[in-house]
Amino acid sequence: MKLSLPNRHKLSQSMLWNVFLLTVGALSFSLGAQAVAAHHGFLTGGIFGAGLLGWYATGLFTPAIWYLLINIPLFIVSWFQIGRQFFFYSLYGSLATTVISGLITFQVPIQDHLYAAITAGVLCGAGTGLMLRTLGSGGGLDLVGVILNRKWNIGIGRFNFSFNAVMFLTAMTTISLDMVIVSFIQVFVASATIEYALRMGSQRKMVYVVTDRGEALCEAIIAEGYGGATVLKGKGAYSGGDREIILTVTNNIMLRRLENLVFAIDDKALFIVENTFYVSGT
Repeated sequence: MKLSLPNRHKLSQSMLWNVFLLTVGALSFSLGAQAVAAHHGFLTGGIFGAGLLGWYATGLFTPAIWYLLINIPLFIVSWFQIGRQFFFYSLYGSLATTVISGLITFQVPIQDHLYAAITAGVLCGAGTGLMLRTLGSGGGLDLVGVILNRKWNIGIGRFNFSFNAVMFLTAMTTISLDMVIVSFIQVFVASATIEYALRMGSQRKMVYVVTDRGEALCEAIIAEGYGGATVLKGKGAYSGGDREIILTVTNNIMLRRLENLVFAIDDKALFIVENTFYVSGT
């Protein structure tokens, strides 16, 4: 009983945190798509962009309703293809986006199409990135991308780009070429913002140090507050001698100080740095 209560508490916290991020992400995406892009007549990428295209072409419903209608068959298929946890979180993200978009009736007062595309791109990209940082997504292309990646190893980014390219070419029969170009700009900005949102708060530098003074370096790293370190055993390919490889993780601010510390202890060390996408734990 004592073990189950903390686990339930952690599960509850995790659920609330995921729902919070999905809600904030849906709000940001909806502001960009509904309050900016829709009023300027250009498309966002993905399923909401397809919804905007359906609205431009027919004048029926609203972009939010189109988004929900297109998502229904995608969720039916994904129910049998992906995990239930991802499914339900993504369902919430999709419904939150639909409801919030439907409630937004105002327009962000931006007159220039280029400025509007950049603003919409940042808002939509930040929203999508926040939702992808959870255990779910905002639905739409994310669902299809996950299924295709699992079954046929098709990259999610490659699929999204191909879908948007086909959609924008199709849109040339409905909206002007200028609007198509602005839509491409918006999608490009959104893609860059998604990558930044996914890295934000979790990007670290992974450092390898090949040295003969592993014990002294580990003691210094821990003493100076750089975090923990792991010692791996290695062997020199040329000399055949035993070497120690220290693995540790730091951030951009502490990286230069860590490098100075390493070479102050072992001026013959090999210092290797790699970018990491995600780090969790201690």
